[in-house]
Amino acid sequence: MKYKNLYNEWINHPYFDEDTKLELKNIENNEKEIEDRFYKDLEFGTGGLRGVIGAGTNRINKYTVRKATQGLANYLLENIENAQEKGVVIAYDSRHESDVFAREAALVLSANEIKAYLFEDLRPTPELSFAVRYLHCAAGIVITASHNPSEYNGYKVYGEDGGQIVPSMAECIIEEIQKIENYEDVSYISDEEAKSKGLLFIIGEEVDKAYIEKVKELSLRKDMIRNSGKKLKIIYTPLHGTGNKLVRRVLNELGFEVAVVKKQENPDPNFSTVKSPNPEENEAFTLALEMAKEYETDVILGTDPDCDRVGLVVKNDQDEYEVLTGNQTGALLVEYVLSTMKEKKVLPKNGVLIKTIVTSKLGEEIAKSFGIDTTDTLTGFKFIGEKIKEFEEKEDREFLFGYEESYGYLAGTFVRDKDAVIASMLICEMTSYYKSKGITLYEALKEIYKKYGYYEEELVSMTLKGKEGLEKIKEILKYFRENTPKSIENQRVKWFRDYKNAVAMNFITGDMEKINLPTSDVLHFTLEDESWFCIRPSGTEPKIKIYFSVKGNSMKSAKDNLKMIKDHVIKMISNS
Repeated sequence: MKYKNLYNEWINHPYFDEDTKLELKNIENNEKEIEDRFYKDLEFGTGGLRGVIGAGTNRINKYTVRKATQGLANYLLENIENAQEKGVVIAYDSRHESDVFAREAALVLSANEIKAYLFEDLRPTPELSFAVRYLHCAAGIVITASHNPSEYNGYKVYGEDGGQIVPSMAECIIEEIQKIENYEDVSYISDEEAKSKGLLFIIGEEVDKAYIEKVKELSLRKDMIRNSGKKLKIIYTPLHGTGNKLVRRVLNELGFEVAVVKKQENPDPNFSTVKSPNPEENEAFTLALEMAKEYETDVILGTDPDCDRVGLVVKNDQDEYEVLTGNQTGALLVEYVLSTMKEKKVLPKNGVLIKTIVTSKLGEEIAKSFGIDTTDTLTGFKFIGEKIKEFEEKEDREFLFGYEESYGYLAGTFVRDKDAVIASMLICEMTSYYKSKGITLYEALKEIYKKYGYYEEELVSMTLKGKEGLEKIKEILKYFRENTPKSIENQRVKWFRDYKNAVAMNFITGDMEKINLPTSDVLHFTLEDESWFCIRPSGTEPKIKIYFSVKGNSMKSAKDNLKMIKDHVIKMISNS
């Protein structure tokens, strides 16, 4: 049993420290746990590592972080000109071991004579993206597991352009990591030696200030905020993460006043006040909603631990607070940004909206009404960042706004990842603008539905943990490929898109088309009335995700149709 041999090697090899060995000795009678920790290496996926913190090859720990960093260092030295001098910038969030893993990465880079720029304290992920560009680095690393539960951590890599690495670059780094047969072959020096050699630099306020100034430049109505920003009642929760200082600083400097949820203000690696620090889940706003009962508010914002996603809560027609979906917030922002640019006569004719294939088409319909094209990408903001880079290189189109249904939004190009600092600023500005017109955000959303159609979306996530869960996810996708539905209830399937095999098939006309996107294990089904559903494995969690989207002539018809399609598809999955 290979996994048992690896387990014994970690316990007996002098390279591994005593704390690691003790942790492993404590599970010596748990065969299933030993297997899960050692049956494979923690996979370096399309963006980096993500896994449960702990000892073992299939866990994230200082040894797997060191090995990944050595692979990255080898790639940079081989492929990026002047990589040692350009260096790598490293940020980290509030999770367990984040600061430790960040420093471990810095010391491996320093041992390879690559300059390491390490933030002095926790920082939002989008600021890391900015810092790569601001410092002209060869790459960036951020230690985060985004909104995963507290037992997780992760390691994401960014390229020279400030965007998350795309699959082609990830594959090259993976090759380098796989060449490292022994953990003790990783180069490593002490903190003192790295600093004495001029290879480790601690950064902070200079980068913060430059980033904040760029964010404020994206404000479309600065005068309005100065005059009436303080009339907007804002509650904000950073959910124990990295957003607290910068989100509030940007809003305050523009002219807003922000009330923070005190129990969730400070960093807490256990995220002790929530089941999950995920603004996509209504429960994350429980404390903010309690605060809103005493503090009359127009808008509630919540950012995830690494502050790249933001959730939004507004009052509905029944005077009750309602958590908007990522698609709804995205539609509001698209309408606001484009209409304001048109009003100010700065809307470019070659402007483009970018969204992912699992994001509602409502944003696309809004953009079309302004004469703006929409480009679709695979799920993952790395692909939106890649498109921004492509537009700049070709100089043929101008990026205006990008978003995905999972609460990620971006304006501007100085960051190449979803940015909850930017999005929070634009949401507050948008809310303030509508308030000045006597309109709530919810009323603005209703106007969008009235104008463009009633869209209803839902995401169903099924958690399937461990080795058995991974196999079940593969079985489900295999089942739908081999038993592709030709109809759902009373509707025929019009288009079946298999992004793994890069082919789209029209079941009604018999036409076939090539999909010109990177390959990915994703299945997308479009029905005759343009409703659709999509099945894909999560890239960061042990889940399979099923996305649904319908359009109706009323909200009731949209909800009814969504339920019918969803019930049918979930039944198919249960029988797979």
